[in-house]
Amino acid sequence: MLDAPLLAAAIATHLALAAALTAFAALTLLWSLHTQASPERVARSRFDRTLRACTRSFSLLVPARHEEGVLADTLDLLAAQTHPRFEVIVIVGHDDRATARIAEAAAARHPDHVRVVVDRGRVKTKPRALNRGLAVATGSVIGVFDAEDDVHERLLERVDARFAETGADVVQGGVQLMNHARSWWRVRNVVEYALWFGSRLHAHAAAGVVPLAGNTVFVRRRVLERIGGWQDDCLAEDCELGIRLSAAGARIDVVTDPTYSTREETPPDLRGLFRQRVRWNQGFLQVLRGGAWKGLPSWRRRTLARVVLGMPFAQVLIGMSVPVAVVETLAVRLPVPVTLVTLAPVAPSALMLVVECLALDQFGRAFGRRVRPGDHVRLVLGAIPFQVVLSVAAVVAVWREVRGDHSWQKTVHTGLHRRQRRGAPTPGRAPA
Repeated sequence: MLDAPLLAAAIATHLALAAALTAFAALTLLWSLHTQASPERVARSRFDRTLRACTRSFSLLVPARHEEGVLADTLDLLAAQTHPRFEVIVIVGHDDRATARIAEAAAARHPDHVRVVVDRGRVKTKPRALNRGLAVATGSVIGVFDAEDDVHERLLERVDARFAETGADVVQGGVQLMNHARSWWRVRNVVEYALWFGSRLHAHAAAGVVPLAGNTVFVRRRVLERIGGWQDDCLAEDCELGIRLSAAGARIDVVTDPTYSTREETPPDLRGLFRQRVRWNQGFLQVLRGGAWKGLPSWRRRTLARVVLGMPFAQVLIGMSVPVAVVETLAVRLPVPVTLVTLAPVAPSALMLVVECLALDQFGRAFGRRVRPGDHVRLVLGAIPFQVVLSVAAVVAVWREVRGDHSWQKTVHTGLHRRQRRGAPTPGRAPA
């Protein structure tokens, strides 16, 4: 048994940590419910179906590295946009001839819309490729897509109208992973995206602190050039750009309309998901250390930025709270009521499971996918293992950052979301 001063210190630390973790878990729950809190928010999160004249021009940047298996379909879908003024700029590495051949073939099929830019830099990263594309872009709005994206053919028309309606500097569109079936971690990954784009990004936009997503994001070119484009060495270039734009006072609008959401695939295996999250988490650390968030105009926004950027690492502590409570009960012999406080984060986490099950059903209805009872079982039973994966990824990200290892861990794309359509509406042909 600890002596009185040490016991008091242990209890105080214990209660403070439990309160912080409960607040993190509750905040995540509130963000996930933000859009659904009112019919007005749901309506604002959708595109207006009113037809408008297209007044902007678009340059769509597609960085592609070792993407020969998925790139051709993506470029064909982008080239099929019904907007009258757009170009598709594919950025390929000089050492990646397989992908370059796919891009060049697409440019030959669509000479009025697709062109290829070769990145001859020694270091190859997504933000470096984007900056290479920005340097030659001609559109008044810069859009970003990934090499495996399935894009609705009328998306640019709707985005053009959204800029006119809102006066925004940035329009962030929706992205949805599609292949949820037969895997506990895939169904959780799919629901995670549904809640992130369907609600959490809207909550961040309302608060004025937006970690942008990696694609289906559109930025007025003059605004993007004014802040210097993307940060070349950041592993979460989308988040970093969003924080800098937020600090610069840019107006960021988020729209999540299932009809026009870009469709993607989960990583091909659990190892790929882990590597992806290590990169994202390390990128968040880079943004936190970089300090661009300090330029946000209020203490409230700066605090929110710290919370958003630190959230992946709070997940580690939330996941450890239950086993720590058990160990303390058996070894340190803290008072039972104090130990039980450690379980406080479990309450909002349990409510979050309910929200996730509802979000899974909503995903199935919105995207025409069959959701089976087994999918719900996998979603619930996979909650703790998924948390473990995220927690370990956060620890590895910290270790890599401490060591100064900023090597790019690229996500592999196989087109699984396309092979598993099974009669679902073709993304480029969904009803307008």
